[in-house]
Amino acid sequence: MSQGPGLYFDIGKKARDVLHKDYAQQSPIHFNYRFLNWNLDLSCQEELVHGLRGLFTCNIPDSGKLEIQHLSRFSGFSASIGLSGEAEKGYNPVANISGHIGTRILTLGANLAYDLSASSSAKITNNLNAGLSLNSPYLVAAATLHDNFQTLKGSCYFEVNPLTKTAIAAEVKYDLADYETIGVTVGAQHALFPWTLLKARLNNNGNVGGLIQQKFGRKFSITVAGEMNFNEEDKEKFPKVGVSMALK
Repeated sequence: MSQGPGLYFDIGKKARDVLHKDYAQQSPIHFNYRFLNWNLDLSCQEELVHGLRGLFTCNIPDSGKLEIQHLSRFSGFSASIGLSGEAEKGYNPVANISGHIGTRILTLGANLAYDLSASSSAKITNNLNAGLSLNSPYLVAAATLHDNFQTLKGSCYFEVNPLTKTAIAAEVKYDLADYETIGVTVGAQHALFPWTLLKARLNNNGNVGGLIQQKFGRKFSITVAGEMNFNEEDKEKFPKVGVSMALK
C-alpha cells in the first residue's frame, strides 16, 4: 500500500497504542457470565484495487462496521457505515467519513460522524474532529480537536530504542469550554524479548495499569492486562484483570 500520510485515525496512533491498546477495557455492550465480561472481535480486509481496500470489523455484541479506504502518496480517505452500541439506548446506525492530507512528516486531517438515527439538525453537529501530526523517526507529536471542537487533546510519542520497542508516551486532554485539564496519561513500553512486550501507564485520576503480551509465532498472541484505581474509596472493589487472545 501507499507510503503516504495514511488515514485520519493514524494521527496520534503511536501514542494511543502505548497508552491504551490491549489494556483491560470493556465495551459498553458485552456478554456476561458470573464474574466474567467478554467480547469477540472479528476483522478482515481485502485490497480491492491498488490503493483501495475494504475492511469489515465487528465487536460482538457491541458494534460493527464496513469501511472503504483509499490511500495515495499525499492523501488518505475513508468512509464507513455501521452500528454502534450503547448500554441504555441499544444500537445506533452511524456513518463516518474522514480525510487526511500531507507528507510522512506533517499531516492534517478531519473526521465527521453522522448518527443516522438522529434528527436532521443533530446529524450535522453529531461529531466533528480535526487534527494535525508532526512525525520524525523518533518523535511523533499530535494535536486533535474532538466533540465539535470542544475538547483539545495533545499527545507525544518518543522511541527510545527501536530494537527493544522501548518507547514513552504522554497524552493531555483539555476542555476548551470550561478551560480546564480533564485528563493526563503517561506510559511506557519495552520488549523483554522479540516476542514478549511489557506496558505500563498512569493517569491523573490514580489509575495504574500494566500488561504483558506474549506472542507465539507471527499469528497468535495472548495478553494479560490489569488496572487498579488507588484513589478508589470503596475498599471492597478489586483490581480489573483482563485476558485477550488474538489470531491474525
